[in-house]
Amino acid sequence: MNHSTPTTDHFVNDIRGILVDARKQAYTSVNTMMVLAYWKVGQRIVEEELLGKERADYGHYLIRNLAKQLSDEFGKGFSLANLKNCRQFYLTFPEFEKGYAVRSQLSWTHYRLIMRVENPQAREYYLHEAAAHQWSSRQLERNLASHYFERLLAVPNTQSQPESPPNTLPTSEFIKDPYVLEFLDLPETGLYRESTLEAAIITKLQPFLLELGKGFSFVGRQFRISTETSHFYIDLVFYNYLLKCFVLIDLKTTKLKHQDIGQMDMYVRMFDDLKRGADDNPTLGIILCADKDDTVVRYSVLNDSQQLFASKYLHILPSEEELRQALDARHVLQITSDDAGDVA
Repeated sequence: MNHSTPTTDHFVNDIRGILVDARKQAYTSVNTMMVLAYWKVGQRIVEEELLGKERADYGHYLIRNLAKQLSDEFGKGFSLANLKNCRQFYLTFPEFEKGYAVRSQLSWTHYRLIMRVENPQAREYYLHEAAAHQWSSRQLERNLASHYFERLLAVPNTQSQPESPPNTLPTSEFIKDPYVLEFLDLPETGLYRESTLEAAIITKLQPFLLELGKGFSFVGRQFRISTETSHFYIDLVFYNYLLKCFVLIDLKTTKLKHQDIGQMDMYVRMFDDLKRGADDNPTLGIILCADKDDTVVRYSVLNDSQQLFASKYLHILPSEEELRQALDARHVLQITSDDAGDVA
């Protein structure tokens, strides 16, 4: 006979919640203490190395011998590779113990990945974003591999949007160029219809939202906006609760054309007029295209607009060299554009 009642069920659930919370807090506490312990191990290794710096290969001998002794007593967590990680951890974050980079949300795996980032500004960005948005170590690894931070830098840093409060966040923190969509598993040839790209995104909506970045929520596909005489359908519509605005995405599996820019400009204007709420900031429009000519971007409304953006999408993760070349080329074009404006 089942003697459970709503009252006892509620009681059991309360107890279960207490225990689950306690386990989570215990895990977080243990994780934080172990991360700090690894930092201290790295500190002692560096200090000991300095004592014997005049002896050839002393550092290598020191860590190798330490790994053997610790592994016998504490297990595989203190292998030669992990002790080298501890050493690098201390050298990368020398102020860690004083609270500079202590983030209880991040595991040792998170720190191992981030400490390999050479750019201090990028490193600080990944530390903050991974902790603030609770990136899993797998998501962090993917964002590092796809050069998440560098792709944000590729978008010009616009000012606060028109009619927005003074504390509105810059859109450059939310829009990337390019977007990396390797998780869609689409052919690299690009010989498919826009409807195929759209369907693939809807099927893999969760990873697509992660690639879009923070604050995005899905509103609809083939979203209809109507005037007195016509109906128009926007491929994808999102809302960003941090920017407090709608974000329209138009998909193009071909190279960006000036007609595409005009179409998105119309969509944004119509959406602002027909759908934007009283408390919403101006709508943003992103043309997600297979390729684009920066000259078309430079001499179109995209160049001055704070609401329109054109970004490429990639089928595979770009190499660091490929991304660097793209960013360098865009930087040169931006300088040329600015100089031309000064002359005019």
